[in-house]
Amino acid sequence: MFAAGCLASLFAGEAIARTADDWPRTHHLIIQVTADDPTAMRLALDNAVNVDRHYSEIGEDVDIEIIAYGAGLHMLRDDTSPVKARIKSVGDSLRSIRFVACGNTLQTMERKEGHPVTLLPRAEVVQTGVAYIMDLQEKGWSYVRP
Repeated sequence: MFAAGCLASLFAGEAIARTADDWPRTHHLIIQVTADDPTAMRLALDNAVNVDRHYSEIGEDVDIEIIAYGAGLHMLRDDTSPVKARIKSVGDSLRSIRFVACGNTLQTMERKEGHPVTLLPRAEVVQTGVAYIMDLQEKGWSYVRP
């Protein structure tokens, strides 16, 4: 550390020791939606907005993914979403949010209903919602279920 400080002094005029905690970092949040419940869907969106605002105010970045599967997929369906306008608004205003739909749930709904299900334009599909959540958690993402 001393040698690095001396070298920095030569180039910057003063050595400043920093640790990993001193550098801005990107936080990562998963918000899971599994119920066809407008209150839970609104709460998930509120949580996303509040977390984004918090980290924005302290100068740090956050990646947020709202992941819907099971009955919660109605949140991202074009024909049944009770929060369609809010998703558009939140998606337009937040710096880094993704809306993720479970492909297995989507296929099951299409099979049961006998027709293709259209998702909202902002929705992205992953093959298996639960496995996707596991993968993100194994990479250090935080998990919230409102």
